[in-house]
Amino acid sequence: MTTKDRIYRSPAAIAGGVLLLAIAAWLGIDALVQGTGRVPWLALAAMILVIPPVVAFTLRPAVFAGEDRLRVRNPFRVIVLPWSQIAGFRSSYSNEVVAASGTKYQLWAIPVSLRARKKAARRTARAAAGDPPGGRRSVGLGLGFPSTGSVADAKDAADGPLRAETDKVMDELREMWEAREKAESAQGEVSVRWAYEVLAPALAGAVLLAILLATG
Repeated sequence: MTTKDRIYRSPAAIAGGVLLLAIAAWLGIDALVQGTGRVPWLALAAMILVIPPVVAFTLRPAVFAGEDRLRVRNPFRVIVLPWSQIAGFRSSYSNEVVAASGTKYQLWAIPVSLRARKKAARRTARAAAGDPPGGRRSVGLGLGFPSTGSVADAKDAADGPLRAETDKVMDELREMWEAREKAESAQGEVSVRWAYEVLAPALAGAVLLAILLATG
């Protein structure tokens, strides 16, 4: 029985991409329909140039974690790493997977949020101190009692420090790697493929736009 891959993507990036595509389509179609002379051609060239990179950086990035391999779909490349070829994962200002060869590949679909890390650290500190999320204690009969939120934070903190969501995802990937790296089916070589389906349209749009501007 084949187990489906776990898929990790950035909801914020997807939402931003949809918004940008909607704006580009609105402006571009309006120029195509209402424009005169060279304007429709310029609008078409600009759309061909702009839309592929927007898709590449917002909708395209994803990380697929399966039983035998990790597949990283970045804006312009697809990297396939069998678990045996992974040396580890790094989380700093970006999340990365490190291949056994020492090559590092950024995980675009799992962006680091320093704000979320700081928020988790504050919640952990409050839970350890027995303080509620707002930093205040409710008072009854002259005594301070932690609020419901503080109890929840304390319960979570009992299982370990609170973590940002993307850091939790990296923990999951590390657990899968440690569990599968020695499996016979997880052996193989790293492969890297350029995303020509993104690069080719963007290049065509750039060439067309350059020709239109040069002949104008």
